Amino acid sequence: MIAARDDWPTDRVVNVLTNRGVRVFRMDTADFPQRAILAGRIDTRRGWSGRLSNSHRAVELSDIEAVYFRAPHQFRLVDCMSEAERRFAAAQARAGFGGVISALDARWVNHPAAMTRAEYKPIQLAAARECGLIIPATLVTNDPDAVRAFAEDTPGPIICKPVASPVFIEGNELKTVYTRRLSPHDLVDLRGIDTTAHLFQAWVEKAYEVRLTIAGDRLLAAEVHARSARGHEDWRSDYGSLTYHRTDTPADVAEGAHRLMGRLDLRFAALDFVVSPSGAWTFLEANPCGQWDWIQGATGLPIAEAIADELQGVAT
Repeated sequence: MIAARDDWPTDRVVNVLTNRGVRVFRMDTADFPQRAILAGRIDTRRGWSGRLSNSHRAVELSDIEAVYFRAPHQFRLVDCMSEAERRFAAAQARAGFGGVISALDARWVNHPAAMTRAEYKPIQLAAARECGLIIPATLVTNDPDAVRAFAEDTPGPIICKPVASPVFIEGNELKTVYTRRLSPHDLVDLRGIDTTAHLFQAWVEKAYEVRLTIAGDRLLAAEVHARSARGHEDWRSDYGSLTYHRTDTPADVAEGAHRLMGRLDLRFAALDFVVSPSGAWTFLEANPCGQWDWIQGATGLPIAEAIADELQGVAT
C-alpha cells in the first residue's frame, strides 16, 4: 500500500486484507528518504530484488504481488537543504524510488504511469467517445472569442469547470472551484479567460447523477440526488443536500465503461455520469484516484472489498 498516512479509505482496504490473512506493507512516499529505506538491485541474472523498509516492518521487493497506489504525499527531505538542493533531491527520489517501485511486476491498482495519463480530462473524453459512451460537447481554451462561439453553437446553457484538480490552498485555507452555469452576462465579460486553460461544456439536463465506482471487473453504481439548486449544479458543492441509492448500470454503459478502463489501463476509477429525465447516461469524467468511502458508507456498496479482491486477483 502506497498512500497518505492519514488516508482512511486505504485503512479500510488494509483492514479487509488483514482480516483475510493477507500480509500488508503500508507506507507513504513522504516517509522516503528519512523514514523509509530502499535497497533495490537488478542484474542480468534477475529482475529487481532487495528490500523496502520503514519503522514498522520490511518487505522483500520480489515478494510484492500487488500494489495499491493512492494519492501519497510528496517526498519529505531534510530541512537543511537549499531550494536548489531540494529540487535536485526530489527529482532523484522520484526517479530512484518511484522508478524501482513502478518497475515491479505486480498487480497495480493503479499503476502511477496509467494514473498520470488518465487524469487528463481531454484524454478521458476522447477515450470515452471512442468507447461508445455519450459525452457532452466540450471546449478547452484560453480564448474568450472561442468561448462565445462555443456558446452560440451550443443549444442551451454552457458550464465552466476546472480542467485539473478543483482544489487549491490560499492563505492556509482550502478552496474549491465548482462547476458553474454561465449566464448571458458572464459571456459579455470574460476577463481572465486568457490567463490559463479553461474547460467549457454543454449543460446536460439531469434527473440525477451517478457515481460509478469500478474495481477490476466490478461496477458499483450509486445514484446521487441533490435537493438544492447549488447541489443540482455541482453536487460536490452541497453534500448536505444529497441522498444516495444503489442502482444498476445499463448494459451499453457497462460495456463502454469496461472498454474505457481498458483503454486507460486502469483497474480502479470513479466515473461520474449525468442521467437525463429520459434515462440517458452522459459521461462527465473519470477519477483514477476518486473518493469512495462515503459512497460505501451511504449505500453499503462493497467497494473496499472489491478493491481487496482486485489486489488479491480474486475472480468475480
